[in-house]
Amino acid sequence: MAKKVVLGFSGGLDTTFCVKHFEEKGYEVHSIIVNTGGFNEDELKKIEEHAYKLGVKTHTTINAVKGYYDTIIKYLIFGNVLKNNTYPLSVSAERLSQALHIAEHAKKLNVDAVAHGSTGAGNDQVRFDMIFHIMIPGIEIITPIRDLKLSREEEITYLKSKGVDMNFAKAGYSINKGLWGTSVGGKETLNSKGILPEEAWPTQVSESGSREVRLHFIKGELFEVDDKKFSHPTEAIQYLQAIAGPYGIGRDIHVGDTIIGIKGRVGFEAAAPMVILKGHHALEKHVLTKWQLNWKDQLALFYGNWLHEGQILDPVMRDIEAYFISSQEQVTGDAFVLLQPYRFQIIGIESKYDLMSSKFGKYGEMHTGFTGEDVRGFSKIFGNQTSIYHKVKETEG
Repeated sequence: MAKKVVLGFSGGLDTTFCVKHFEEKGYEVHSIIVNTGGFNEDELKKIEEHAYKLGVKTHTTINAVKGYYDTIIKYLIFGNVLKNNTYPLSVSAERLSQALHIAEHAKKLNVDAVAHGSTGAGNDQVRFDMIFHIMIPGIEIITPIRDLKLSREEEITYLKSKGVDMNFAKAGYSINKGLWGTSVGGKETLNSKGILPEEAWPTQVSESGSREVRLHFIKGELFEVDDKKFSHPTEAIQYLQAIAGPYGIGRDIHVGDTIIGIKGRVGFEAAAPMVILKGHHALEKHVLTKWQLNWKDQLALFYGNWLHEGQILDPVMRDIEAYFISSQEQVTGDAFVLLQPYRFQIIGIESKYDLMSSKFGKYGEMHTGFTGEDVRGFSKIFGNQTSIYHKVKETEG
């Protein structure tokens, strides 16, 4: 009986090679694609047709968009997570969602092996391998592209020898689209200096002038954009992306430390994620206390780094998520954002939980909760320990 393998399949060159490679080795191939917001229905249908034409036994399409948001993106918003203060973890987050679904599918089919098309040069190989080791221990992990150290030209030659008919032309830029942003890699990102040209960006700038948008959050989640209400935040994210993307907002280049120790550089466009994160953060600064914000910032830094490195299954992540959920209890209200070509600005917020309410006083003018004499005594007590330290230092020094 032939061994069964589940293959994470995108329909590109690498995973196409994997199908024919496994077929040659006598495996029964079961392909799966996990859509985290990067494919439309027509694209998914073409990928399915391509898989069956290659000879897979079964092909499965998983719509993981809402689950991806509910288990990962929601917490990235709650934490206002930006890797290195720049990158909204567009690709790294979705790879984890994909790996989890592939592992579940492998369990369901009771396969002998699981495979992915990662090379030996990036973060994804670690993310996929680690989740498979944790979720489906004992099942063999096979990575033909990494194991055989194949060049693109060698893959093409092999596929042509097998009669595979597909577009082998290499795109000028490597583009990976998902719900939480799109990564863009090209010759300009392979070095420490260089910016992507205008034509490299998937979304071209077609809007001019300015536009104000209202983002309505309920307990930290986006449910309205302007006067349009949505049943699930994924719909609001996609709607906002369609509005903000044509302004060229959210474009940048991220430089970061990879899991495997080298530094990497990648371009990305993430109009909706950047606008949402900054709008959400502005609302939080009004409705949360100083120490809520302080601890949330520290936990978010760890959460984002640990997520980037594939550690989504570490139980500490559930602990941090519990804090995030608790912190969002009063993060309800509107954030107002002005969109302009290549930039945006937070105008302000409105919330019934706003701690900047004028009934408690106005900063720099008058406060209704204490007097000037209260401040005199408070200042003396608040600095008392530091005052003692310096007196002792002067006496004993």
